[in-house]
Amino acid sequence: MAEVCKEKMRLVEKLGVHLENRENLAPVAARIMAYIILGGKKGVTFEEMVNVLCASKSTISTHLNHLQDLQKIEYFTKTGDRKKYFIINKDSVVQHIDELVSQWQVVRELHLEIKAYKETINLEADDGEKFELSFHNDYIKFLDGATKSIEELRKKLKNNQFSL
Repeated sequence: MAEVCKEKMRLVEKLGVHLENRENLAPVAARIMAYIILGGKKGVTFEEMVNVLCASKSTISTHLNHLQDLQKIEYFTKTGDRKKYFIINKDSVVQHIDELVSQWQVVRELHLEIKAYKETINLEADDGEKFELSFHNDYIKFLDGATKSIEELRKKLKNNQFSL
């Protein structure tokens, strides 16, 4: 059991660093989010986070409120239990997917424009001066495949086919 806890805390740190950068979060907020992600659907209590993350109650509380304001996390309660159990807000994951797809569409359109420009130049260029277009073709194909794949994941999330 000690090894599992050690591995969990290693992942909390690694995922926390990633979330700090990707989500532009404060270090403690990123570690809270990472810990909640690894807590799964059973949820994580305030007291547990104070103990495990070695931060003050006010620090944890401040960052929990901020993450809730950002709609990154939410909580549920259990009948007869006064504790809040924090979990990842599935809608924030869907929103992240939408942002990725939007970025990929912009990049795809840019590659199509660049490719069209190079094709025009290639019509008048000597063989040794022609642009190679296979990179653009392959990259556009990759973006199309990645977009299709992540949209399937989004659909499953929206249809509650699995929980985080």
